[in-house]
Amino acid sequence: MTMSNEYLMHIGEVAERTGLSVKTIRDYDAAEVLHPSGRTDGGFRLYSEDDVARLLMVRRMKPLGFSLGEAGILVDAVKMLDEAQPGADVTAVRSRIAAFIQDAETRRNRLDEQLHMVDEFLHELRAH
Repeated sequence: MTMSNEYLMHIGEVAERTGLSVKTIRDYDAAEVLHPSGRTDGGFRLYSEDDVARLLMVRRMKPLGFSLGEAGILVDAVKMLDEAQPGADVTAVRSRIAAFIQDAETRRNRLDEQLHMVDEFLHELRAH
């Protein structure tokens, strides 16, 4: 068990809060996307609020078509920023996150175009 006074949640509570299945959360751990912040003496995974926030970030990446590998890179970058000491040089990490932002904006625009085509298609179908 971790020594922090921070509240840590079992995987079932995290699954309920994130809308992800227990299996998916375990798969993210196995794929090195996100590891739990701690474990019980019996080996059960324990997650912090920061872990939940990062899991939600990964969940939000999926509709944009990011891979689990890309999600792992972004989770690591965000964690580095969150845990950086004051005055630490995080320029490279911020640059990595900026690249993800650009990529996400491009993917979002592509989805927006696809949704517009779907709307046109539905309009045509309803006209008949």
